[in-house]
Amino acid sequence: MTTTADAPIKVLVVDDSNTIRRSAEIFLRQGGYEVLLADDGYDALAKVNDHQPQLIFCDILMPRLDGYQTCAIIKRNARYSDTPVVMLSSKDGVFDKARGRMVGCQEYLTKPFTKDQLLQAVRQFGKISEGAM
Repeated sequence: MTTTADAPIKVLVVDDSNTIRRSAEIFLRQGGYEVLLADDGYDALAKVNDHQPQLIFCDILMPRLDGYQTCAIIKRNARYSDTPVVMLSSKDGVFDKARGRMVGCQEYLTKPFTKDQLLQAVRQFGKISEGAM
């Protein structure tokens, strides 16, 4: 189910590509989720603080503050340390995945992702977040 006490799971999508943000937004809204969008790491940190999403999809390669740095900052805050972060990247190397795990991400989706991959990640990690609340 897509709800936490009858409210939709809130998902933040962080990506500097408008195309990726909009695709993810369409897929997630079709799945019944509430969607927040951020175009870089700084915008993401503000949205996390203001809206407390239950799941975050975060691009790795972004200007100013990359996905690894953004994830590490979120995870260092005790209030959000249990919020699942799924990294998005066009790279799928072992080093990239290991670095993502080191900063606290739960999963790694390779772009371009499908609607099914995105919704499966929400089903899998949205439950973690619901239990943490």
